[in-house]
Amino acid sequence: MTRYRLIFALFVYAATPWQGAAAAGHSEISTDQVAGAISRAGMSVLAEQVTLLSDVVAHTASPNLIVESIEPWGEGRMKARLGCANSEECLPFYVSIRCNQAGGERPGGALLDQSYAPVSRPAPNPRSYVVRSGSRATLLLDRNHVHIRLSVICLENGAAGQRIRVESKDPKQTYVAEVVEGGVVRGSL
Repeated sequence: MTRYRLIFALFVYAATPWQGAAAAGHSEISTDQVAGAISRAGMSVLAEQVTLLSDVVAHTASPNLIVESIEPWGEGRMKARLGCANSEECLPFYVSIRCNQAGGERPGGALLDQSYAPVSRPAPNPRSYVVRSGSRATLLLDRNHVHIRLSVICLENGAAGQRIRVESKDPKQTYVAEVVEGGVVRGSL
């Protein structure tokens, strides 16, 4: 009978999840760290708005997190992909961000849905526009060794150096991109 108790105790011990406990030599990444990284990227977010979609750990206690992308993810939510600036510190991971639409605050970021307004900015002189709303352009997406060119439609007028919204044809995705020159805009992955 003692043997069965021992086996049962070992089974229960092995099956008990160690939630919140990071593996030896690893530190958990908190919602505060994620909110800080997203805020530094230009989207004002509180830790209470961030939900980690999995347990996330890093080799160091305070890794330098970078936002790789932000995109719409259902009604009133955004999905962000983050990673460490030093890719050896942590693996890329996703978080969910609850948007404060009731309070009037709207998110901004690398990728936006049409329902979210762009950040307000002073309007340039209409004569300085190099791309017009409805015109075709080439979106250049670059990161490390990845270079992507997409044919897009401009959703706003834009002067060189200005950030505007553009939309790809298939599948329809909306991006925020910087106007480089007539017919060329640049975004980030």
